[in-house]
Amino acid sequence: MSVAITIQNVVKKFGETTIIPDLSVEVKNGEFFTLLGPSGCGKTTLLRMIAGFNSIEDGSIYFDKKRINDVAAHKRNIGMVFQNYAIFPHMTVRENVEYGLKLRKLNKAEIKEKVDHILDVVKIRDYQERLPERLSGGQQQRVALARAIVIHPSVLLMDEPLSNLDAKLRIEMRSAIREIQKEVGITTVYVTHDQEEALSISDRIAVMKDGVIQQIDRSHTLYTRPYNQFVATFIGSSNLFKGHIKCFEGHTFVVFNDGYEVEMDNLLETVENGQEVCIAVRPEEFKFAEDGLSATIHTSTFLGKYNTYQVEVEEKMIVPNLPPVEVSQDIGHATCIYDVGEKVHLVPNAKKMNVFTADGEKSLIKDVRRYE
Repeated sequence: MSVAITIQNVVKKFGETTIIPDLSVEVKNGEFFTLLGPSGCGKTTLLRMIAGFNSIEDGSIYFDKKRINDVAAHKRNIGMVFQNYAIFPHMTVRENVEYGLKLRKLNKAEIKEKVDHILDVVKIRDYQERLPERLSGGQQQRVALARAIVIHPSVLLMDEPLSNLDAKLRIEMRSAIREIQKEVGITTVYVTHDQEEALSISDRIAVMKDGVIQQIDRSHTLYTRPYNQFVATFIGSSNLFKGHIKCFEGHTFVVFNDGYEVEMDNLLETVENGQEVCIAVRPEEFKFAEDGLSATIHTSTFLGKYNTYQVEVEEKMIVPNLPPVEVSQDIGHATCIYDVGEKVHLVPNAKKMNVFTADGEKSLIKDVRRYE
């Protein structure tokens, strides 16, 4: 029976170092919930706290209404899938999948019925008599997934399960994992640092940094309306510019540092004239025009459907210590391809721009929330 997971004000320390200072989140029953963030942000630590492998210094974790802080890991009824598969090399596929059921002392007929079903679900019945050494990486990962699911756990926990696979197989397996999770209907918490992977399979994503959740929302919202500068640059890429607010005769403008103005009708009413801001524009949200932000083409890279440019702008325009400004041009709608050294003007899409406080910590766009 799948459960909801409630995490309330949990704290994790290793010695004197605080890894997770005070974290709260709710995972819905049957949801595919992803913890996404850079290495060392605390996502695996949190997963291991849910599993019972790490202690909890403060706060509470609940499966539905049952507090599990003091419940031993083997009594939490969880399924776990690791990045190194952790399947037994001396056992066949079927024997690996049967293992958890035998520990639960089910009878042979029931074990056979459950294993036959899950082998079909994860599409490895044809390999059931093989040893792991005769399986590909993707097939081994399917075995690990089958073994975790066959015991009908309350929660499925997955820690970077695709990181050891090649690029093509990762794409194939993430689709398989998504399909299997939906068919089984189990609450799943998935850890990854791969943004594309997270965006493609999750119901909701929690973006983490330094043990703190920066934003929780659906993939599309995280990409189009990030809550802060970190989310904007970690999920996909964003060009960050310096600017300020201009309020004039009932209209509100965002003014870039070269004086170029963009009227905005979706900023918070609390913004003030002259307020300094950080402006985020995705590479694909620029268009070339006769007037706009002045730039010079620095590099041009043809990528088939798109041509990607790195452009140079005045130093006063951009937030320091970030990659060069990038512009993505849809070749199907392009009237020309620009050469290195060519002077151009860029017009950002006002409806897709994101505007943050000057420190980048909070969105100034209406209705952008930190937590969905």
